[in-house]
Amino acid sequence: MSSRRVLGLAVAASVLFGGTFVAVKAGLDYFPPLLFVALRFDIAAVALVGYVLATRSRADLLPRTRGDLVGIAATGLLAIGLTNALLFVGQQSATSAVAAIVFSLNPILTPVFAALLLSTERLSRRGAVGMAVGLLGVALVVDPDPAMLADGGLGKLILFAGAVTAAFGSVLIRWADSDLSSTVRVAWGLPLAAALTHGFSAAAGESAATVVWTVPGLLALAYVGILAGAVAYIAYFGLLDATGPIRANLVFYAVPAVSTLGGWALLDEAIPPTAVAGFLAIFAGFAVIGSESVDLGRLRPGYEPDVNHFEIDGEIRAFEAD
Repeated sequence: MSSRRVLGLAVAASVLFGGTFVAVKAGLDYFPPLLFVALRFDIAAVALVGYVLATRSRADLLPRTRGDLVGIAATGLLAIGLTNALLFVGQQSATSAVAAIVFSLNPILTPVFAALLLSTERLSRRGAVGMAVGLLGVALVVDPDPAMLADGGLGKLILFAGAVTAAFGSVLIRWADSDLSSTVRVAWGLPLAAALTHGFSAAAGESAATVVWTVPGLLALAYVGILAGAVAYIAYFGLLDATGPIRANLVFYAVPAVSTLGGWALLDEAIPPTAVAGFLAIFAGFAVIGSESVDLGRLRPGYEPDVNHFEIDGEIRAFEAD
């Protein structure tokens, strides 16, 4: 996948996921939390299943290996279903800013699971530095005060559990090594996520009779179902397949920045003075991590490529004559 397309997927996932926290907080005024997330998955599933049926052949749609099945289960039950159920429930007692902070721990949690499950996924020293700079940027953007973080302790614990399941689910998807495309895998996973969260909603005693059908509520549902649902999932899981979970989950560092800008543009919320420095720190963290894939030697004057050698999986090999 070209670097331009990877960048496009990262930007799309960051922007669309960034609006999720604001839309969820707004929608919780009109929907019970678990029913809200279940309806989100209903809408996203209809949209994405219809899309893949129209654009993919039958051979491309059918899972054939154990890896395909594990990848579908990890996508629907963990990375999407349980993660979002915990997010929607946790945001009942936590602000959008706090939720964004907690979920920005996802990139820190991901290397822990990757070290256990993926022999090829390791966080380098440069990657650790970039990750630390990015996390500093998140703190500067949100500018949390102790009083804000002290409130809603249970909500933060639930949100942290959601960050854990998101990180573990993304690593498990990579470990499964599915042959299905990411879009098809998500199309299979969304009905599983919908069934799971409808079951949670029923078990919690939620009722559709308590839903307040209003234009703001419907707009929030449409956003989390279509834009932050079907479209964002195509972008994020495509990025996951292209770059691996450690790099893909870095989009959650940008989410608080997007949420802050969205609140300023749409809700007339003030941007703290430290936010600009935070935006720059997040960008610097991405630049440090991204520089690992750039051969700086190619930039020096007089550089000539070595036509007698090539690289496979980080190993330099020489061409051999027939």
